[in-house]
Amino acid sequence: MEEGKKFYPTGAYADLRKKALEDPEGFWANEARNIPWFRQWDRTLNWEEPFAKWFEGGLTNASYACLDAHLDSHTRNKVAYYWEDEFGNTRTLSYLQLWAEVNRLASALRMAGVKKGDIVMIYLPMIPELPVSMLALARLGAPHSIVFSGFSSQALADRITDTGAKMLITADFGLRRGKYIPLKVIADQAVRTCPTIRNVVVVRRGPAEQEVDMEEGRDVYYHDLLKNGDAFIEPEKVESAHPLYILYTSGTTGKPKGIVHSTGGYMVFCKSTFKWVFDPRPEWIYWCTADIGWVTGHTYIVYAPLVSGTTSFMFEGSPDYPSIERWWELIERYGINIFYTSPTALRMFMRFGEDPIRKHDLRSLRLLGSVGEPINPEVWEWYFKAIGGERCPIVDTWWQTETGGVLISPAPGCGLVPLKPGSATFPLPGIDVGIVDDQGKPVQDGTRGLLVIRRPWPGMLMTLHQDPKRYTEVYWSRFKGMYLAGDYAIRDGEGYLWLLGRADETLKVAGHRLGTAEIESAAVSMHFVAEAAVVGVPDQVKGEEIVLFAILRQGNNPSPELRKKLSDGIRTLIGPIAVPKEIHFVGKLPKTRSGKIMRRILKALATGTGIGDVSTLEDATSVEEIKRTYEEMKAMMAQK
Repeated sequence: MEEGKKFYPTGAYADLRKKALEDPEGFWANEARNIPWFRQWDRTLNWEEPFAKWFEGGLTNASYACLDAHLDSHTRNKVAYYWEDEFGNTRTLSYLQLWAEVNRLASALRMAGVKKGDIVMIYLPMIPELPVSMLALARLGAPHSIVFSGFSSQALADRITDTGAKMLITADFGLRRGKYIPLKVIADQAVRTCPTIRNVVVVRRGPAEQEVDMEEGRDVYYHDLLKNGDAFIEPEKVESAHPLYILYTSGTTGKPKGIVHSTGGYMVFCKSTFKWVFDPRPEWIYWCTADIGWVTGHTYIVYAPLVSGTTSFMFEGSPDYPSIERWWELIERYGINIFYTSPTALRMFMRFGEDPIRKHDLRSLRLLGSVGEPINPEVWEWYFKAIGGERCPIVDTWWQTETGGVLISPAPGCGLVPLKPGSATFPLPGIDVGIVDDQGKPVQDGTRGLLVIRRPWPGMLMTLHQDPKRYTEVYWSRFKGMYLAGDYAIRDGEGYLWLLGRADETLKVAGHRLGTAEIESAAVSMHFVAEAAVVGVPDQVKGEEIVLFAILRQGNNPSPELRKKLSDGIRTLIGPIAVPKEIHFVGKLPKTRSGKIMRRILKALATGTGIGDVSTLEDATSVEEIKRTYEEMKAMMAQK
């Protein structure tokens, strides 16, 4: 292949990639033998573009692969999770202990009526009961759908409604910066509008005397439920293509998309990518700082480490609470060897310099990882020197909720290549990446283009929940036979890939993907807003911040009170992460003659860059009006 001619790695790594691209089905069949199967597959890949069924005919179970498969080895007594919260509370679970709690919960959930194919919603903070719940449901063949515990009741209700979930697992509260987040109260608000929910399971974290509003006949405490469970329940032997989970991710238009991941193909991809990217040693301790509510946590806190028999550290809390040294204290105390975090967190730490880091012994670190967004070369260099002591390779990983796992990254587990600060280097074995122009034709080296994947891979999403047509339209309709990632990228003369961020109308705020449409919908749901448009502007810490332009309904005048009301409304409907940094009330929005809002113009105004061609605008006066309004707002803000 053209890419193969310029492929930089040599030796065994190059041979592995070459073999994977020449015989992908044979390659992935060999990788699939690294996870346990009750029945081997008949067909490695059934590809009816754009729908893939991997390891067709095979029977497996994710809970079995993550837990039972380790019980006949020394791993049974190995720590699966060290856990700590920001108050210093700790818990340790061995693989055997985790297996025992998962079995009891799975048994109790089955007695409560959960069966294969039932969708169960999870709304939990970063506590051990979260992976336990995931694995218990997987044991039953019941797909889980997790909602990030920072999301609002409305966001939770929307996802319950879309899945038709019959059960919700939540907690009395979560912790964030020393504050108690009333998750049960938020969950109750959501469930009021969700008639499909029959039972709510509540993890009680507070003392017995602390009052929790429990609805008789519907709500039950997690630990009371466990008492009813048997010590062992046979894992459901599910088809390889059986859905393991549904995870919602923001899209460019309409409601969030329910990404559906399989069991067999996804678990194979988890095991392989974890081995290639992180090269974990049996004695190493691994820490991924993501929240399990996002796909990074699904794959690289739960399924990939557990199927690999790795010891992980879980933390509930903020990186800078109660002090900026918190993460470095934890790395030193637990002897963390692999540290996987986001550029957003690193940029925040950079502001405080290296002194807080130097107070702690980080010599246990062996490998550093980056995830969530492209990492700036300056941040990469700082990460390498200040945290890694210039001795730890950095795996800069590119992937998406849709891909299930890492697709582009250095791969120490295959053979580490020379690293370039800011480059994710090369596609992993079996991943066929292309960079194309707007017509789908390959671009020359050094030219920005759209990132595409040219053949299926086992970790890929199977479809969108109850919307296969939208799946086809969003990912496969633009270029025949190619998955459209929605990111821009460049390949340099040595074959290294440089990811440049989103090409569509989604934002990356603190590493979290938010759709402009979802935020705009929340804005216009306010009775005083007629129309809204959202753009992202660069931010040194968060990567992007949200700027909202809104047109008020007749009879409403711009005021600080309305601005606060709009901000609070978005916080309620989506969550704090979606609250705009700036809100500007305008009389018009720049639109093309076909009625499409030209967000690039709004972004140019918000960042002070050139507007460019406006020949397709329906009304060019809106640009000047928005610019004038924006400058007035800036001046007002500067005076405060």
